[in-house]
Amino acid sequence: MTLSTGRRARRAARREARRALPLRRRLLPTWRICVGTVFAILLIAVGAFAVLYVIVPLPDPNAQAVAQSNIYLYADGVTEIARTGTVNRTDVDIERIPVSTRQAVVSAEDRTFYQNRGIDLKGMVRAGWNTLTGQGMQGGSTITQQYVKNYYLTQSRTIERKGRELLIALKVDQQRDKNEILAGYLNTSYFGRGAYGIQSAARAYYGIDVSELTLPQSAYLAALLQAPSAYDVKTATPANRERALARWQYTLDGMVQLGFISATERADTAFPDPVDPQPATGLGGQAGYLVGVADDYLVTNRILDSATLKAGGWRITTTFDQDKQDAFARAVHEELTDELDPVARPATDTDVRVAGASVEPATGRVVAVYGGPDYAKQPYNDALRQDNQIGSTFKPIDLAAGLSSHRGSSSDGLPISTETRYDGTSERPVTDGPTPYAPPNEDDIDYGTISLRQAMVKSVNSVYAQEGVDAGLAHVRETAVRLGIPADVPGMDPANTSMTLGTATPSALDLAGVYAALANHGEAHRPWSVAGLERVSPGPGQPDVPDLPDRPGSTALDRGTADAVTDVLRDAVGPRGTGAAALDLGRPAAGKTGTTDANLSAWFAGYTPELATTVGLFRENPKTHAKEPLAGTAGYARINGGAFPTRIWTSYMGDVLDGTVVRSFDLQPTEGDNRPGTTGPSTTPTTTAPASASPSAASAPSPPAGGTGGTGGTGGTGGAPIPAAPAPSAPRRPTASTGSGTTAPDPVLTVITPEPPTLVPPTPPGPTQSQPSPTARPSTTRPTTEPGTTSPTRTPEPTHSPAPPPTGGATKPPSTSRPPATADPATPPPA
Repeated sequence: MTLSTGRRARRAARREARRALPLRRRLLPTWRICVGTVFAILLIAVGAFAVLYVIVPLPDPNAQAVAQSNIYLYADGVTEIARTGTVNRTDVDIERIPVSTRQAVVSAEDRTFYQNRGIDLKGMVRAGWNTLTGQGMQGGSTITQQYVKNYYLTQSRTIERKGRELLIALKVDQQRDKNEILAGYLNTSYFGRGAYGIQSAARAYYGIDVSELTLPQSAYLAALLQAPSAYDVKTATPANRERALARWQYTLDGMVQLGFISATERADTAFPDPVDPQPATGLGGQAGYLVGVADDYLVTNRILDSATLKAGGWRITTTFDQDKQDAFARAVHEELTDELDPVARPATDTDVRVAGASVEPATGRVVAVYGGPDYAKQPYNDALRQDNQIGSTFKPIDLAAGLSSHRGSSSDGLPISTETRYDGTSERPVTDGPTPYAPPNEDDIDYGTISLRQAMVKSVNSVYAQEGVDAGLAHVRETAVRLGIPADVPGMDPANTSMTLGTATPSALDLAGVYAALANHGEAHRPWSVAGLERVSPGPGQPDVPDLPDRPGSTALDRGTADAVTDVLRDAVGPRGTGAAALDLGRPAAGKTGTTDANLSAWFAGYTPELATTVGLFRENPKTHAKEPLAGTAGYARINGGAFPTRIWTSYMGDVLDGTVVRSFDLQPTEGDNRPGTTGPSTTPTTTAPASASPSAASAPSPPAGGTGGTGGTGGTGGAPIPAAPAPSAPRRPTASTGSGTTAPDPVLTVITPEPPTLVPPTPPGPTQSQPSPTARPSTTRPTTEPGTTSPTRTPEPTHSPAPPPTGGATKPPSTSRPPATADPATPPPA
């Protein structure tokens, strides 16, 4: 038998054996077919790659390397807000860049840089696996690939661009020296603060030449490459600051792992705090703050990344209304700045800062923000910062959570409603909370049994601390997030009972979104600030213009619950509420004051049917950025939410709503949540805020029963700021009278606490201290105090003496057996 005959016989035998197999087995390919197919695919892929490698040339540098400006416009699409400067970049040779800087960047961005061939297949597979398994989005790009993307290509995220990046990276690695590639990467990368390249970054963050960078400084600049703007520790949120420090630690650990530094050097390295950011040219006044809000919206929503945005060439139409923006700045100046005297009171009237935002409830459109007096002098956008506790402005969220929880109250076991009654005794320990907590009321006043509606009007801490626990702290947090408070802000931990009184630290813009949702009957729109985006000079090589996201609303609360909260908040701006100064608006309004422990911040958040606005006030050391008490500001011993924040809010809202139709709230609160004695839909009564209301109704009431002992002398009703004066030797603890008893329902809100004392201008402390001027607006009271705030001073108003309790009332004598407040010291109770 010949050789060929033998082969044919073997093939025939195999065919016969295969025909004898079941059909399903015959349908499967043989191993020879599988191996042959895989081999053929590999040959085709290798051939295709070889062809592409040859025919794809190194392109010219991309157009983004050319300096361009971004143009920002007001909502009218015509009026210009600002133009950002050209790209801030200065190229340097690799010899000028310290070795430690190069090593830090390699350790942070690509630890196989000196070994790989331009791409790292193992790293790409690992990054893909980590992304798929939920360990965070990871790119897996080498330094060479990132250099190619920065210098030759665009930032667009397409398969075609990624394929070209891989091919060009391989070619660049073959044709360029590693040091040349690293220098190109360091000269084209974006580091934040408008700085492109390592030289500009060294000047922007440390004010030095790149050649002077130290090891810890180099490690921080390398850490910035992952998230340039977010990791700027001078402006980052608390969460992003932690991430930035962790990335810095990761970089140093990598330097030890690669043998660049020793473990001893690593242990001796301290974090190098960068200098404060310097303002960009042409962004003075309010312009820089508006640009910052628009940029934050584009980057946070991943419409543009930081590098693409900062490269310039965009025309950005914002949502800001120029008239409203001017009115906000004017209100701050007239109601606050004019009353400050930094020369006479340098210890208290300097570094006073305001954060504000104004949002349309029906759309979420941001119409104005106040981030500071002048971006050229203060390049921090206070409207966006998330490090000030919001105090009692959180109480409406507690109430909304309680109304929607369908849980019973601890007082009577029945579902919580606005008329549910609680024990308003000051420092009453909260029951069933995760941590011990017994917050004091303003001036330590005992309110006896009081409804949730009345407790909101008087801002009674002991009531809402308990109500929040009854609603369920996890449910309170969930409600806050649905309404618009970011889930990652500090102070939102249900494991701490003090969360109920506003330890959360959302920005002024975040808080405006929350109150806008309440005004919009529970339908929430995330605040947005960019209405249009286009290229200034469209052409080849430019990145595509991304579509702006849809802005659908989401149901944060059912209408009955949201409208019930609004109904209660209308009373908070009534004559006896903590926001009484807002009565000067002369139209239906709802809102809530807020003041935090130690008087570190003061807030007013409120709305009309047309507009929701928040105003926050705080002081900050310009060097250490530590918060300082507001006590003493403008000559007053205490500044509360009903003070300057409410006055600024009222002035601004009066300006922007002047001449518009007065709209009433169209409320449909859930049954049982109406005002006592009313049924059916609720509308704003004509007595809410008449334009010609006498100031005596809100400005000159009589002192509360039980005396004026404590800080405010107001019994927690929203009186004037307190001028400093000697404390009496034995102040009495006041108790709010409830008439003949505390168990019967109150027919009207005036039964709980009489009106605050007549406002008295502060007593000048000495001949060298200037006297605060009278209020600029005749119908506006002096800044009002807010109950529910623990002041660092206990200075009663010197013009009043304690009065005897009214008949039928009960003044609670001082007691040594009262349990102390035992809140977690890490999160002191705001009020």
